[in-house]
Amino acid sequence: MTEDIAAGNLIWQTENFLDGIFYWPWSDLILCLQSCHSFIAFSDSSGLLQKLVCALLAKIAQNSNASFVTPSSSSSSSSPDNASGSSRVSTKSWWFDDMSLLPVQIIEKVVQGMGSYGSSNNSLILTKFLLHYLKTAAQNTVGYGSGRPRGEYGGLADTAVHGVVMVGKSMFSCRGLFWVLRVVSGFGLSRDSRNGLERMIGGMLDQAKLDDLLISGHHKCTYDVNLVIRLIRVFVNSDGAYSVHKLKKVGNLVDKYLGEISPDQNLKISKFLGVAESLPDCARDCFDGVYRAIDIYLESHPNISMEERSRLCRCLNHEKLSLETCKALAKNPRVPPRTAVEALKCQARGGGCSGEEEALTTATGEEDDRSSSGYYSECQRVLSSSSFESEGCSSSTGQDNNQEMKLNLQRMQWRVVELEKVCREMKSNMSTLVRQSPITSPPTYHRALPRLC
Repeated sequence: MTEDIAAGNLIWQTENFLDGIFYWPWSDLILCLQSCHSFIAFSDSSGLLQKLVCALLAKIAQNSNASFVTPSSSSSSSSPDNASGSSRVSTKSWWFDDMSLLPVQIIEKVVQGMGSYGSSNNSLILTKFLLHYLKTAAQNTVGYGSGRPRGEYGGLADTAVHGVVMVGKSMFSCRGLFWVLRVVSGFGLSRDSRNGLERMIGGMLDQAKLDDLLISGHHKCTYDVNLVIRLIRVFVNSDGAYSVHKLKKVGNLVDKYLGEISPDQNLKISKFLGVAESLPDCARDCFDGVYRAIDIYLESHPNISMEERSRLCRCLNHEKLSLETCKALAKNPRVPPRTAVEALKCQARGGGCSGEEEALTTATGEEDDRSSSGYYSECQRVLSSSSFESEGCSSSTGQDNNQEMKLNLQRMQWRVVELEKVCREMKSNMSTLVRQSPITSPPTYHRALPRLC
């Protein structure tokens, strides 16, 4: 095949043919690169692959002014040869779909040829292409991404994430960053790349929506709770945590997330508490949302022990529960009695996120203060008695006496109903006394508290 045998032999013809590679149509370059996959090692060592990659990059560079034309699934219609200057309005470049047909080894050669592989990537257009390519590979519907080990795409995933981090928040919204995380998370992303992406998302967590956080989990869990815990910690340690408004937005978001993940049968109590307790107390004006999530969890996990129920309820701030929620909590048979008593005690002391204290401020303020003090002392006395008996209830459960436990819970609910009735009557009497003429001594109530034992 050499010139020693005959002039114009096969080697000469081949070299002459390859010298015109830069003038090949776009579709021919794509087809040749696809063909190289079957003998990738030889095409690389012979220099053929390098020539094809250089011709491909030259073709893209020559048509850089037509980078945003409407793409097509076929090579012929999306090639630069058929691009018209009047259709440059697409949000992705014309070559994205065609190059998504190439195997991962070829794409790595292209990225390396651009000098943008790994941490060297600072190109927005290349970053967008890599995300498009990885999304196509993840779908396993076209090209050589189908059926290939996802670990082979790790280098491209790291390159894409580094490009995202480089361009920063100016080009990607919080929702866009969550989309990036979903795309690259299954491709063997390195720890440094994952940490960099999570730092970006965590710093913008106040802009996230509930569906952003609902990322599929690994193993048996429905959602990736560990990821959300890490993102919340990043936010708490970032500058955003110094804004009370942003903190409360994240607090509301986390409460909604807790309610969404609570029915998961594989969700451990430690994970639930990890999410609930990851925010400072000032992030919530009201803990009603946390209680609702706890109630859903208890309903979905009926077999957990009383000790585990008490552990779960420890994340509640009873002073920030509304009166209606405290009533529901006290009547809830799934909640440990001690927790119900503590919540009612806080309400009796005047707690509550909705201002249910109803402090009466009139011209007879001092008289009213003494009346309120008497009212709260009566409530405290009744609650103290309930607390004492609830301890007996807890001890009986330790002996696995289910029937006794049910009876104690029924007694506890009856006490709460009676207490609410007494409180309403006392408040009504206090309001009547305030509207009357000033009183020189504290009012005396002739109706005794009902016996609650």
